[in-house]
Amino acid sequence: MLKQHLQLKLGQKLAPQQIQLMKLIQLHTLEFEEELERELEENPALEIAKEDSKEDEYASVEDSYESEGTESIETDFDVDQYLYDDEPSYKTASSNYSSDDEEFDNESLLTEGQSLYDYLLEQIHLVNISEEDEKIAEYIIGNLDTDGYLRREIKSLVDDLAFSQGIYTTKENVEDILENYVQKLDPPGVGARGLQECLLLQIEKKVSSDKAVSLAANILRYQFDALTNKHYNKIIQKYDIEEEDLRNALDEISKLSPKVGGNFDTQTITINQEIIPDFVIQVKDGLVIPMLNSKNAPTLRVSEEYKDILSTYSHDKNSSEHKQAALFIKQKLDAAKWYIDAINQRQNTLLQTITAIVKFQKDYFLTGDEKSLRPMILKDVADITGFDISTISRVVKSKYADTPNGIIYLKDLFSDSLTNDDGEEVSTKEIKTHLQEVISKENKRKPLTDDALVVILKEQGYNIARRTIAKYREQLNIPVARLRKEL
Repeated sequence: MLKQHLQLKLGQKLAPQQIQLMKLIQLHTLEFEEELERELEENPALEIAKEDSKEDEYASVEDSYESEGTESIETDFDVDQYLYDDEPSYKTASSNYSSDDEEFDNESLLTEGQSLYDYLLEQIHLVNISEEDEKIAEYIIGNLDTDGYLRREIKSLVDDLAFSQGIYTTKENVEDILENYVQKLDPPGVGARGLQECLLLQIEKKVSSDKAVSLAANILRYQFDALTNKHYNKIIQKYDIEEEDLRNALDEISKLSPKVGGNFDTQTITINQEIIPDFVIQVKDGLVIPMLNSKNAPTLRVSEEYKDILSTYSHDKNSSEHKQAALFIKQKLDAAKWYIDAINQRQNTLLQTITAIVKFQKDYFLTGDEKSLRPMILKDVADITGFDISTISRVVKSKYADTPNGIIYLKDLFSDSLTNDDGEEVSTKEIKTHLQEVISKENKRKPLTDDALVVILKEQGYNIARRTIAKYREQLNIPVARLRKEL
């Protein structure tokens, strides 16, 4: 038996515009330009306003549609709502343009180059070798990584050659082809199975009676562990040499490349995208002025041509074909309005966020000294702007700012805090800067251990545990004391 009853239900649902806005916010300038270009191609009702437009004031989109309109669009609608004459130009924010914006080139740089794989294949095809051995050599080359190393076991190559290529060979034969053909190719060091072999292949190509080169080759071959652990005294005693002799040998080793494939493209065509700042921060008369890069503030409007086309279909509302055409045009016009509104909201969100960051870190932007950075987390900016923490996270993600002190990554401005001996909260960024300075000034013959660094920083007012010093050192890509030792 059927029954009717009322039921109240609470729920939350993101409108399509909100989803679109969240996606737009997290895009950096280059991605935003690509997204905008894609939208302009897909929606002919959306267009960039002409530069000679007389409207220069910030204009928001008229909210003449409901958010749930994308779920069901009525076929009977008032065409006149799209035919007003004094439509605003939909500029996002004319005051956000920077006078220096024209200096930034927004085009990706396309560079065409030969891959390491193709370069090696060209060479192996010129070698006098049997057809089967050439195929094995080609297979070895195909298994080299982008740095030029052969990371796979020879036995695995033998099995793969049998199963996938139908070539039955032995481990000894593959090793012979690797060592006598592939490793003889240019660049020297290619086909190595490890760092030691890579460096040895390079040093052996240096036909020289120079004492330093000979000693370098000997050290790489027989004292590699002592070298990597910087046990210099052990090497000096082993070869009964002077410290100057070892220094000269180390100089020869330093000229070798650990990644011989690094100068080649991993693909025939690679796209190198330069960093385009999303924000421009200027300092004038003691004031810090944040602005959006003008490439983030396009001038968009709804197409006049599409509104005229929609007007023509309003005269024949009884035709089903005209109704369908009018519905299609209405969908495009709605989408254009929604997109313009999302762009407006994006610019407003970005500008409010960078303004809050600049307000919080004013001393840093004025001085350029990282020690002036205040401890700042996402919640601090969220409290100032009133936005959700997730929104702030999307804004700062992958975005850069052009400042008087150079281009900075926004996330680098955020850091946790620690309390110094004076009871003041200091940024972990400031502590890392002090740590880096102390290590840069240390005696490289006797580098400071983590315990010694704890004592020094404590004398400077930073009471930090040894494990914290080790963590910060690793984050700064600074090796342990033993590996910082120099002659």
